[in-house]
Parts: sequence; structure tokens; C-alpha cells
Amino acid sequence: MENFSVREVVEQAIRTEKLGYEFYSEMAEKFKDEKNLADLFTTLAEKEVVHQQRFEELLEIIGDETPEGWEEVSEYMRAFVESEFFLASDRAVPRMKGVKTAEDAVEYAIGFEKETLHYYIALRKVVREKEILDEIINEEQSHVMWLQRFKGRFTGAGNP
Repeated sequence: MENFSVREVVEQAIRTEKLGYEFYSEMAEKFKDEKNLADLFTTLAEKEVVHQQRFEELLEIIGDETPEGWEEVSEYMRAFVESEFFLASDRAVPRMKGVKTAEDAVEYAIGFEKETLHYYIALRKVVREKEILDEIINEEQSHVMWLQRFKGRFTGAGNP
């Protein structure tokens, strides 16, 4: 199994943010008649654009150096990329298209945000530019909390 380079991992993070933007934009449009939900998805879409820009900045400054212990981290990152939420598996987009209800959309978004959060935490362990990842990780955590609170409106159990 071929290892990813650090650059490839960051490039995958950029693609993930683009996928998040696409999903949240589609959900904002799909649920435009439910103002609170549309506003939530619009805000999340806007945040994905900012995250994408931050990863593009990171890509410019990381260089081509391979961090110590990268082989093990690369294998771990591949497992994320092959999960149902990432582009490389070709499973995320069809699953996104299957979202029919607001509750499905929020549930999918929570899963997506949690997966990306784990991915970024793993990436943070190997890059020197930790402050960039810290900023994105903090935002991703807030997205999970927003979505959990919103989920509570459907189920009465929004807080874990």
C-alpha cells in the first residue's frame, strides 16, 4: 500500500472542505423554506470555504519534508480517506444525494463533521503549523455542537 505524502493529506483536506461546501449549499437550498435550518447550512457552507482557504495556505508553507513517524500516520490517514465520508471512496456524494429530510441532513452533517475532525486531529500531530490546524479543529468542534443542538429540536436529545 502506497503511503500518502503530507501534501496529499492536505490536498485531501481541501477536497473534503469542497465536499462540505457542496453538501451544505445543497442542503441550504433544499431546506430554504425552513429558515433556521437554511441559515445553519448556509453558515456551515461559508465556514467550509474559510477552512479550504486555510488548508490552501498550509499547503503553500508545509514544504516536501516527510515528518518522523509519517509511515504509520499515512496508513491511518488512508483509513479516513477510504471511509464513507471522503471523496476517494466515491461513497460520500451518492449518500449526500440520498438525504431527504431535515433530520437526515443534520445526522449526515454530524457524521461528516466528526470524521473530518478526527482527520484534522491526526494531521495536526505531524505538521509544524499547528496553529492553523488548531483554528480549524476548534471550528469543526463548534460545528458538531451546533448540529447536535439543532438535532435536539427534532429528537429532544440534541446534547450528548
